[in-house]
Amino acid sequence: MTYLTRLILNPRSKQVRNELADPYEMHRTVMKAFAGNLQDDERVLFRVDVPRTGIPTLLVQSKYEPNWAELTKARKNYLLDESYLPFGEENLALKEIDFSQKLHAGQRLAFRLRANPIKRIKETRKRVGLYKEEEQLAWLKRKLNYENSAQLLSARVVNESDQHGKLFKEKDKKKRMKFHAVLFEGILEITNQAEFQKMLEAGIGPGKGLGFGLLSLAPA
Repeated sequence: MTYLTRLILNPRSKQVRNELADPYEMHRTVMKAFAGNLQDDERVLFRVDVPRTGIPTLLVQSKYEPNWAELTKARKNYLLDESYLPFGEENLALKEIDFSQKLHAGQRLAFRLRANPIKRIKETRKRVGLYKEEEQLAWLKRKLNYENSAQLLSARVVNESDQHGKLFKEKDKKKRMKFHAVLFEGILEITNQAEFQKMLEAGIGPGKGLGFGLLSLAPA
């Protein structure tokens, strides 16, 4: 069983603004919902989507049920007040999904993925980001096709700004780590349900602690 949480954040909250600028801090906030409950095999994935309205939405995927009590305390303004939401909309929204019952080989699905495409330089073993669209799409095809999990049918690529976190802001600029954010949206087809589910639960690519790797699915 997998738990999916959608939290609509308050853009006027100082904490929210700080975490949007430093995704590692948002990672720390997310992980507080799992304090004492995580096992060695747990992988918590999250992604922030900011639509044209400017109101950020935080999506969290986990194997174990989260406890969001810290974010819903009285007088806590991290979440957008429900009076500002469309009628009938919940904040936060939590649901359980059994991917083994929802997914099957041959199924075509729309997807969204914010990822950090990279390659490793053989001579130095150093990881470098991929900035050319053809290289980014080739990386995505390889990731989706790992163990024949899925085929990429179409994709749109949006290059976003490089992300840094306080954890990576060393004094020596040459040693600072940066993560190039790329948003992929498109259509895929599942070819191996079991392997695709493993990939879905584990996340795709590096930088998962900074909000990369969560693959969202919807009917094509």
